[in-house]
Amino acid sequence: MADKYEHYSQEELIRLLRERDRKPKFGLVWERDEIDHDNTLNDDFVVLDVDPALSCGDAPWQNLVIEGDNFDALRYLRMTHAGRVRCIYIDPPYNTGNKDFIYNDRFVDKDDVYKHSKWLEYLYRRLLLARELLAEDGVLLVSINDENRAKLEQLLEQVFPGMRLGTFVWRTRQGSNADQESFLSVDHEHVLAYGGPRFRFSGYEKSYEMYSNTDQDIRGDWRPSDLTLGFSHKERPNLYYPLFDPKSGIHYPPNPDRVWVYATKERLKAGQQVQAKTMEEFIALGQILFPVKQRVVEWKTMDELLAAIDADDVPKTGKTPILRRDLPDLDFWIGKKVGFGRPAFKRYKADLRNLNQPISSWVVPKFEQKDYEAENSIVSGTNQEGARALSQIFGSKPFNYPKPPSLIKALVAQATSGNDLIVDFFAGSGTTAQVVLEQNREDGGNRQFIMVSSTEATGDNPEKNVCRDVCSVRIKSVIKGYRDVSGTGGNFAYLRTKRVASERVFSDFKHEQVWLALQLIHFGQISPYQTVSATQYVEYMGETLAYVTKLSADSIAELEDLAARASKISLYSWQPAQLRERIHAANVSFEKIPEYLIARFGGAR
Repeated sequence: MADKYEHYSQEELIRLLRERDRKPKFGLVWERDEIDHDNTLNDDFVVLDVDPALSCGDAPWQNLVIEGDNFDALRYLRMTHAGRVRCIYIDPPYNTGNKDFIYNDRFVDKDDVYKHSKWLEYLYRRLLLARELLAEDGVLLVSINDENRAKLEQLLEQVFPGMRLGTFVWRTRQGSNADQESFLSVDHEHVLAYGGPRFRFSGYEKSYEMYSNTDQDIRGDWRPSDLTLGFSHKERPNLYYPLFDPKSGIHYPPNPDRVWVYATKERLKAGQQVQAKTMEEFIALGQILFPVKQRVVEWKTMDELLAAIDADDVPKTGKTPILRRDLPDLDFWIGKKVGFGRPAFKRYKADLRNLNQPISSWVVPKFEQKDYEAENSIVSGTNQEGARALSQIFGSKPFNYPKPPSLIKALVAQATSGNDLIVDFFAGSGTTAQVVLEQNREDGGNRQFIMVSSTEATGDNPEKNVCRDVCSVRIKSVIKGYRDVSGTGGNFAYLRTKRVASERVFSDFKHEQVWLALQLIHFGQISPYQTVSATQYVEYMGETLAYVTKLSADSIAELEDLAARASKISLYSWQPAQLRERIHAANVSFEKIPEYLIARFGGAR
């Protein structure tokens, strides 16, 4: 084992020991090298190159398809998109050991004490970067199988502490495929959800069939609602009291097992405030619905009341009597008109805090949809739907185990709207991009996507390129249309990641790469670099972005003209000091390249 540490300096070894001392001694622990992790973040710089021939549609391109290692892509996106992503959906490798997976779905090292360490470290590094992309109202959705759900959840708890929202459960197949040893068929997978403090799913529109306005109430449609609370008279004695209808003079016994929701002013202490109105205030507003046609009795003596209790001839809720011998203050009911009906609360549609009902974590399979009455569940196809969707485009299945578009589409619809940005850095065949485009067509949204997919080239198949030949082709087919399916419209830029050694950033960082990064930082969309001009600029949403590649009389004149007509200019240059001496305008801010981008690339650690 000594050989494992020989390449470290004394300072690095001390740091390694300190990191391990700080490591929690509970929860998920795996072998990881903090120094190696930091080196992979800091040893080089990542740039993107656009390939116009593989891009789709006219510039400016709002959507991105990135070919390359998703670790590199995430490092780059942290520089350009930190805090701006509404939804990240990923379907990472499941660590099953299946070599036929399109990803190398096996991250096990024979020297690891814990056999899942490589897989966990692989995901951990990427999830740490992904966390920095999420907006405060953003959400991460992660697909995982049943076998590795527990491990992944514990990992996510470390990366996204306190952000767990819940888990969706969905059927992956129709029928069964039993394990022959245990004779248990695992037919489901999970989608784990972790969200920011301001994130909310959209939910589903409530049904308002039960609301009406039979009495022409000026406050609008209403429905009768329960007036009780799930506590006993011993747990909430102050809410256990007789309810009196002043118009009819009838008293209603409280339910000893479910007390009234609202307090009575008779039992409030001096100066005590209640969250809602008192019961008497609701009665005065006409918001307590007292029964109209009901049985009313009056017991003259205690013996009459007790006899009625013994004969089970008292007011009930369901089949349960609400006057019993063991209850306190039975003598109150002697000589009173007692109603056998149950009062209700008049709940107005206009008073609903949310017009939608929350989404259910149970995903209903399409083939069982008719058996469910729930109106707040996602309905999804199985993995067979995913394979069929690819075959419709390619005529074959060029990618194994694609997720059903209906599942991802429902999740995207629930998690996003408007101009939101969706990222999938395990994009594979591009299902997520397809459903974003289709959802935009359905609801008129302008969602944008960033898909990251790798080539998956191997020594045996060096020409393999899933991103180019499957992912981008699928997305382009959806945009333009295929077979009998009309196109959604839209566009994307096809980009490739490239690593630049830290010591060579100043010499190897191309102007095209700088201009692309600046556009993504400011506007989230890109236009091609104009090689014939020394000044690149674009105006969007009241802001002007400019990049000067070469100082000259012409470029200075162009910038002065730009400053005279633009309200705000962000100006980037390798020589900003010289520009400041020439251009004196309060609406121009100056930044130095490449230092500005290098500082952003470093991010938070």
